[in-house]
Amino acid sequence: MKAITLGPEGTYSHRAARAIAEEVTFAESVTDIVEAVAEGRVERGVVPIENSIEGSVTESLDALATHDVAVVQEIVTPIRHALLAQREDFEVVASHAQALAQCRSYLEENYPHVAREAVASTARGVEQAREDPSVAGIGHPDNAGDGLRVLAENIQDRTSNATRFVVVAPEHEREEAGGKTSLVVYPNTNYPGLLLRLLEPFAERDINLTRVESRPSGERLGDYVFHVDVAAGLYEERTQEAIDAVEGIVEDGWVRRLGSYDTRHVLY
Repeated sequence: MKAITLGPEGTYSHRAARAIAEEVTFAESVTDIVEAVAEGRVERGVVPIENSIEGSVTESLDALATHDVAVVQEIVTPIRHALLAQREDFEVVASHAQALAQCRSYLEENYPHVAREAVASTARGVEQAREDPSVAGIGHPDNAGDGLRVLAENIQDRTSNATRFVVVAPEHEREEAGGKTSLVVYPNTNYPGLLLRLLEPFAERDINLTRVESRPSGERLGDYVFHVDVAAGLYEERTQEAIDAVEGIVEDGWVRRLGSYDTRHVLY
């Protein structure tokens, strides 16, 4: 199986993708990954969806709401950040914005006067550090070598740092079996108590909500799309009943069933 994920080689996304695919290619953005799957140019995409420190990856949420794809698996992996550089004195720390945020306390305490530069991925920052002695990167310690040294390990603000990735497939491969289901709900309206009405059908059927998040729809100011994860499969009658009730509430909008799936924990 072939998969596409955030590149270049050595990103945490790459490590997650290797758990489900023998051949991995790379893209510069999550949107490019989801588009490639939606258009049938690749079998699977692996995108980060949520980090335990910094929360959701908004580009991933927006891409899933925009393109007709399915979510067929969840991969959870611990994140071990290391500071990588050619030498101990450097002027810039370059990494993905999420990695910089996850290591904020360490950087502020140890390198308060060093500039921070957000780049497309952790691996891209490591590449810059390998090419330029004035730059340090943040990434997995295995990315050291070829002139790069590990100056410090486990520099993330919390030792429990972990990232949740989802495996994206073409829409026709959507599955109903699994312990978890992801939905995207667009009400196309707004009034007091709307969110409560949308969530009540799940509570009434004893379905646990594991995540609820809103994102701007892009249609107009104050108009939102809701991303909902529930701890139940689409194969369950209670889940179908709850979704049917939600569809009745948002009759001027829509509900997208991204699919049901199970979670795989991958350690590195």
